[in-house]
Amino acid sequence: MDVQEFFQLSAGKWFSQRTSHHLAFKQTESGKSDIVIENVAPNDPEVIQLCEQYEVDPKLALSAARVTWNGTMEWDEEKHSGSTVMVPIADPDKPNEGKLLRSVGYAEKAPVAGRYIMGSDDAFTLITEYETMYSEERIWFASPNLRLRTSTLKRFGGFSMATFCSEIRMGVTQPATQPTDTAASV
Repeated sequence: MDVQEFFQLSAGKWFSQRTSHHLAFKQTESGKSDIVIENVAPNDPEVIQLCEQYEVDPKLALSAARVTWNGTMEWDEEKHSGSTVMVPIADPDKPNEGKLLRSVGYAEKAPVAGRYIMGSDDAFTLITEYETMYSEERIWFASPNLRLRTSTLKRFGGFSMATFCSEIRMGVTQPATQPTDTAASV
């Protein structure tokens, strides 16, 4: 699987169940979110603006997605919601690796560029270095309607959080599939 296919397969509405381990406090917290992932055309004005912000030619965008989330965590009553546009830009020497431009980061609510690796095991790994922390996230499909995600967030000086998420597709905007030849399958 390549990055474009990964983005296409990720489109849809997802229910995410999360368990986070706050290592410094030796406590666990659960949460849940509704996530909507929409594929966006590489010539979308938001994609072009994001590429220009990072001085990247928008024609190099492999694909793009808008991710919107709305969730809650066990420890607080605050709603966690937001939206970001993501644009993968392949490394010309390593087609399965590159930059991932985001209009809003996860750990810090500001534009951020991370590095991605699309592994031979079809897992998408995103590495982001912020001013005060390092984040590594790995996402893969257990089946077409089940994504799994692990992440570690390390504040400089030690790990601070490890998270596991299971994400179930709720049936909205399922990726298109090839028509099957029923005569051939009989």
